Amino acid sequence: MADAARYPSKLEEEVVALFGQLRVPVLRYLFSLRIPVPDAEEIAQEVFLALFQHLRQGKPRTNLQGWVFRVAHNLALKQRIRIRRHSEHFSNLPSLSEIPGEIAPGPEEKMEAIELQQSLLAVVRALPEQDQCCLSLRAEGLRYREIAGVLGISLGSVANSLERSLARLTRAGGY
Repeated sequence: MADAARYPSKLEEEVVALFGQLRVPVLRYLFSLRIPVPDAEEIAQEVFLALFQHLRQGKPRTNLQGWVFRVAHNLALKQRIRIRRHSEHFSNLPSLSEIPGEIAPGPEEKMEAIELQQSLLAVVRALPEQDQCCLSLRAEGLRYREIAGVLGISLGSVANSLERSLARLTRAGGY
């Protein structure tokens, strides 16, 4: 019994591996929903704790990536309601330096990237919230069907939303 306490179980190893693989994409998605950095970190931890409990109870293992993003989305919505109730504003996205996984470019590249980012971010912020969510989830690699499941909308709505959003971003980026 003492040996079992020293070594992680296969389930724990699986959840830790998924945490390593999906933590940064989940955080980026939460940031795209304008969840403040400390709250996003807490939500991410709750998501993976819920995943561990879900798997420990023998519940379905199909599409765990989609499941993780769905739980993160729902927890983010609950957090936004709490924030609104306390009259806090979450309109500021974190700076690039606060987002994990980013690589710092050189000075000239950084300035060009900042200008393009500001332009594209203005377009994204002007999109309806559903379009922003679809775009963020697609950027994290989720398929249309997974996005539809996370947001609780039809596959056609996802396709239309992404088509509209990408057209606007393409025009704004000068491509």
